[in-house]
Amino acid sequence: MIISMAPVRLSLFGGGTDYSGYYKRKGGVVLGTTINKYTYVSVNRLSDFFEYSIRVGYSKAELVNNVNDIAHPSVRETLKYMNIAGNMDIHIFADLPARTGLGSSSSFTVAFLNALNALNGRQVSKQKLAEEVIHIEQNLIKESVGCQDQMHCAYGGLNIISFEKSGIAVRAVDISAEKKDYLSSSMLVFFTGLTRYADEIAKDKVKNIETKSNDSFLDRMKEMVCEAEEIILNEPKKKMVERLGTLLDEGWELKKKLSDKVTNSEIDEYYSKGLEAGAWGGKIAGAGGGGFLFFLVPDGKKADVRKALGHLLEVDFEFESDGAKIIFQTG
Repeated sequence: MIISMAPVRLSLFGGGTDYSGYYKRKGGVVLGTTINKYTYVSVNRLSDFFEYSIRVGYSKAELVNNVNDIAHPSVRETLKYMNIAGNMDIHIFADLPARTGLGSSSSFTVAFLNALNALNGRQVSKQKLAEEVIHIEQNLIKESVGCQDQMHCAYGGLNIISFEKSGIAVRAVDISAEKKDYLSSSMLVFFTGLTRYADEIAKDKVKNIETKSNDSFLDRMKEMVCEAEEIILNEPKKKMVERLGTLLDEGWELKKKLSDKVTNSEIDEYYSKGLEAGAWGGKIAGAGGGGFLFFLVPDGKKADVRKALGHLLEVDFEFESDGAKIIFQTG
């Protein structure tokens, strides 16, 4: 048996520039971090004593004899990609719900592919793991997704990821442990209670990217990554959080212009309450439309923001730096 895990992520700056329709023309870059909330996958060889050859357990149970009959698209296409036809027992667990903007879909596929490689006695680099998941999601499942989630979930950590025609590169942000801890503790994350299919929102964004109508917004969002890194490198920790929060607020305003599906009246109300209570700025994680809303907040205003959004569940989290890994293996 293999048990694999991969973290989810919070995308801070540059989101949208990781879509190939943009970065293959102009180059893209994002800044984000993984957090200590995970997707777990266990895989085991299924014996011949069962009436089915593949068992998949998640929010429902699938018992099938043919890979093509699996409803879960990532399980189905990843098994086909690995040329695994049967005798598989697969179970999926998660710390947070799916379809909430934290990259949980890529987190699962990264963890699952990593587990299958381990089951077959293979160890692949984080770069290769992420690139293969991008191929599975974009070309086999045919999802309208970018390329940052897979890299974040595989590598882990607070990273800048660059996207060019020639390839994708990951670089850790040069930040002290003290400033990193302060940044993490200054971030409050709330669940809006709204779930959505990111692919529906992403398709609208992709359409706008293909017509180049969003280029001016994405150009500015890309510039923000360099500004954010400069802030992290050069500002003292309290000023760092203030300036990053203000930059996040500007980024949120631009993100809303990428598609009219990014926000709604409920999200706008929650966001306004957070700012009125003292947050420097924030955004919805992921594609938008629901999921998790996060803010950067001064020390003295955290209680006020929590009170203003007290009807929403808050996520207790820390930044993490390990990325995808195998946590249990027998045989």
